[in-house]
Amino acid sequence: LCNCSAVGSVSAAECNGTTGQCPCLEGYAGLRCESCADGFYPEPRSQRCRPCGCSPAGSSSARCDSSGKCQCKVGVTDVKCDRCSDGYYRFNETTCEPCQCNNHSKTCDRLTGTCLHCQENTRGNHCELCKEGFYRSAHPAHACHRCPCSTVASTGTCRIQPGETAPRCDKCKTGYTGPNCNRCDHGYYNSDSICVRCKCNGNVDPARSPSVCKPESGECVGCLYHTAGFHCEECEEGYVRDPKGTNCTKKEATLAPETRELTTSAPNSTKATSFSTAVVNSTLSPTTIQTIFPMSSSDNSTSAFADVSWTQFNIIILTVIIIVVVLLMGFVGAVYMYREYQNRKLNAPFWTIELKEDNISFSSYHDSIPNADVSGLLEDDGNEVAPNGQLTLTTPMHNYKA
Repeated sequence: LCNCSAVGSVSAAECNGTTGQCPCLEGYAGLRCESCADGFYPEPRSQRCRPCGCSPAGSSSARCDSSGKCQCKVGVTDVKCDRCSDGYYRFNETTCEPCQCNNHSKTCDRLTGTCLHCQENTRGNHCELCKEGFYRSAHPAHACHRCPCSTVASTGTCRIQPGETAPRCDKCKTGYTGPNCNRCDHGYYNSDSICVRCKCNGNVDPARSPSVCKPESGECVGCLYHTAGFHCEECEEGYVRDPKGTNCTKKEATLAPETRELTTSAPNSTKATSFSTAVVNSTLSPTTIQTIFPMSSSDNSTSAFADVSWTQFNIIILTVIIIVVVLLMGFVGAVYMYREYQNRKLNAPFWTIELKEDNISFSSYHDSIPNADVSGLLEDDGNEVAPNGQLTLTTPMHNYKA
């Protein structure tokens, strides 16, 4: 009996009479066509032989295992070896090509080769560029490092110029300068780590002083138009704001007429030099005296006097006021002393005499001598009546008539 496989043979009853080989269907092999031929594998449920279907370009042979998985070439994967594995792309007639990602990614698009998931701060089709905000160092590893550029002061991007080892920020924002945009530009100053425009009220000239203000404090430098102050907001000494409140104009000295006449005649007359010599010597320094009375015969005496500061003028006025106050105090003291003297005269001892028919009574009173003893004044021996009717009172110290 042939005993051929009913599944794998053409006919179960026919076989070679000499060898006993049964005629097998495609995909079957063996004496009785009971096994699968090369390039086929048995289906698990029906035990029928199915073709492996291995890709000729991706598999190393047409065989497959019992599960139907083909033996793939390097860089090829999948059951039929028809797809590139991770790290490879462009499946062709020969094999898959490795991804070109500069060792910054292990995967790429299997069709185009574009690198996926670039690592170490890189980007690009082949991870050949640095991400925005990073730069490629000169180190052999060509790693990407973060730019030393703040996004507050710059765009945040940088690059290394040829021949340099340190990066430079691509573009600084307004008010910042320097290779890393970490310094305040001209016309700005550092205010709590932020560059703020100098506030000088338009009274500085950037052409003369490019910094305009001190970068660490904001104090204005080189105030113009006779201005002064931290922000050039005030006028210099001797200058005042004009009526519009914009410009600083020279202050006009308003002195007494006697002083103006004295100053005008000073160069041509010796009388002017004798003006209040004692006051001047006691209140003003030699420098101030020379300012008020210049020892020159030029015609600029009037203009020199105009330069006398208000402080010096105020000193003169203050001295005059002090002298007037002292005189007033002396006058008040004199009046007070005079009135005291008059009061003392009014409070002198006085006597009251009463003349009666037979008696003469005498009394004495004084505010300042409340306990005075007047008994001696009433002695009969000491009192005499003059022929003209006058009464004479005699005491050891005084002689009174009434």
